[in-house]
Amino acid sequence: MDELPDHLVLDILGKLEKTNDRNSVSLSCRRLYSLDNEQRYSLRIGCGLVPATDALLSLCRRFQNLWKVEIVYSGWMSKLGKQLDDQGLVVLSTSCTSLADLTLSYCTFITDVGIRHLSSCSELSSLELNFAPRITGCGVLSLAVGCRKLRRLHLIRCLNVASVEWLEYFGKLEILEELCIKNCRAIGEGDLTKLGNSWRKLRILEFEVDASYRYNNKVNDQLAVEHHMVPCDSLVELSLGNCIIAPGRGLACVLNKCKNLEKLHLDMCVGVSDSDIITLVQKAKHLRSISLRVPSDFTLPLLNSITPRLTDESLIAIAQHCSKLESFKVSFSDGEFPSLSSFTLQGIIALIQKCPIRELSLDHVCSFSDMGMEALCSAQNLEILELVQCQEVSDEGLILASQFPCLAVLKLSKCLGVTDDGLRPLVGSQKLDLLVVEDCPQVSRRGVHGAATSVSFRQDLSWMY
Repeated sequence: MDELPDHLVLDILGKLEKTNDRNSVSLSCRRLYSLDNEQRYSLRIGCGLVPATDALLSLCRRFQNLWKVEIVYSGWMSKLGKQLDDQGLVVLSTSCTSLADLTLSYCTFITDVGIRHLSSCSELSSLELNFAPRITGCGVLSLAVGCRKLRRLHLIRCLNVASVEWLEYFGKLEILEELCIKNCRAIGEGDLTKLGNSWRKLRILEFEVDASYRYNNKVNDQLAVEHHMVPCDSLVELSLGNCIIAPGRGLACVLNKCKNLEKLHLDMCVGVSDSDIITLVQKAKHLRSISLRVPSDFTLPLLNSITPRLTDESLIAIAQHCSKLESFKVSFSDGEFPSLSSFTLQGIIALIQKCPIRELSLDHVCSFSDMGMEALCSAQNLEILELVQCQEVSDEGLILASQFPCLAVLKLSKCLGVTDDGLRPLVGSQKLDLLVVEDCPQVSRRGVHGAATSVSFRQDLSWMY
């Protein structure tokens, strides 16, 4: 080992993915210890950091080329020692000069004062704050002012980030490329318009409203948003959760301005209609992935003027315009009233026949039956199929899975109509790489044995009672 040149030793160390392995190797001799210190670019720390500030200072001095740091206090209790506080961020900002990517998760002792110190990190380009209850909009604003290279910002459950001056400031800078805001109760859908011209640069947007606060006044501000919005020409990924889509306003305007969108995820968004989907797919010719989780609570006083039903018109439009669509997932939340909004079998078949679908996931889609499985026999690109509570699929349809040209992964969950007999043609066929069967009462562990290279089986029938 002593005769190997440094670049070969560094190459060997680079192939060790587990932190414990790298730690063990670095302790075997002085040379490996020194070289590992030079090559260690990322660090993940948390509850075991005691005393927190001193230990972090020691690590920063040892690993001087760190550019990615994750500080995670998930599961923390007071008996585990004091958390890292504002003074720890002083150490990080002064000792870790190459810091570009920082994650603070469940850091409940960090305040705006500590966040303000991060504004001196001139190389910081990515920041994720996950459950930081003491941080407010003032702290985020200080980051916007100081960190001129910040391109990626995630705010998750930051309950006290209320003011939106930071959004306006980012809007003027036009530097944000990825923005994620999830369950920040004081940030409403209408606040997103404060981004202004930054919409031109934004590539990824994830916005999720806390479901318990969906109908409060702050969220409903989006209904008063002006119709005019800056085009979202750079947006390639859009994910909205628990949002209200009002015709011609707010986030509905975003949907019809994303001509380069590739990935769309709408999770329990109330008010999404055929017109929204049709307008979107007519402009977004590059869509590769669509995921829809549709709520069943349509009778809402707030939305009396909105027609929130999705029908086959949406599926037909997708089939006609999305020639690159590879992944399609649809779920009808609890399935309590599926007939109010579910797509028909004909609409699903039209989509399958015209789009090069590689991954298909159907959850609570009551219209999908054995006839649908028969249609999948002609799906030349289908590699992954997931069926959840599709109770109209029986053994007669499941048997056909062995005839799907390219199927490699099959997932079945809570399907009452399938038994061991339906899986029998797959046993020993070596067709599937992975078979996952969960909570299907008529399928046994013996029935899945040998049906795929890798098999996962779970039986918990509590969902039936």
